[in-house]
This record gives sequence, structure tokens and C-alpha cells, in this order.
Amino acid sequence: MLMRTDPFRELDRLTQQFLNTTGTWSRPTPMPLDAYRTGDEYVICFDLPGVDPQAIDIDVERNMLTVKAERRPRQEGEGVKWELSERPLGVFSRQVMLSDTLDPEGITADYDSGVLTLRIPVAEKAKPRKIAIGHSDSRKQIQA
Repeated sequence: MLMRTDPFRELDRLTQQFLNTTGTWSRPTPMPLDAYRTGDEYVICFDLPGVDPQAIDIDVERNMLTVKAERRPRQEGEGVKWELSERPLGVFSRQVMLSDTLDPEGITADYDSGVLTLRIPVAEKAKPRKIAIGHSDSRKQIQA
């Protein structure tokens, strides 16, 4: 189970997109994500096109998962005159609160085609399990 941490994050994202501002380390731009459960794990996918995998930082402190990344301008060499630049640059960040039913120790990360995918296993204590019903012989023999 995942919980949103900031109800105003989407409003901030739209404002930054409208004003065309770039994220900084003190005020990063939020990155879009998808999250879903499949079997015994949660999967979170972050859109980070054009970001070097070495510029991605993933931290977990207690139950707070933080992903930060930085996209820098491309260096094309001398004599290049940019005509249009719409792709956002700067620092991107997203925090996700993990519930106690997830195991942060087992998180794995993959980066492919501009998408960072985190897989978080469900904790053993949170997995459904069958409870066996025992029976006891509580009948007592009545002696005459």
C-alpha cells in the first residue's frame, strides 16, 4: 500500500509546467509515476527520460522512499544554436510513504528506456495465510 505525501504536489507540477521553471536541489520538480500491485510485490515506475542512470539517487529512511534525479543540458559543442528547448531540465524528486506491510529491505531497481522501475516485496507478516482449525477431544467418559 502506498500513500501520497503531499496533496498539493500536482498543483505545484502544473504551476511549474506553466511557468516553465526548472527544478533545483532545494525545490525539485516532481516526476510522474505509476504504482500497482502484482502478486506479492508493489511496482512503482518513474518517468525519467534522458536522465543518466548515474544521476539517479534512491533512498529509504524508515518508511519514506525518496527518488531524486537530475537532467542536465546536452553539450552539443561549439557553434550550436538552439531553436527550441521544451524538455524540462534540472532536479526531479518524488517521495512515497511505504506502509508497514511492505519490506523496504527487499527493494530492487531497474532503469530501462527512461523508466525507473522499483519492485517492493510485500512483507511476510502481511501476506494472506490459512489458519488451521484444531479440534480437541473435550468429551469426558462418564463412569457409572
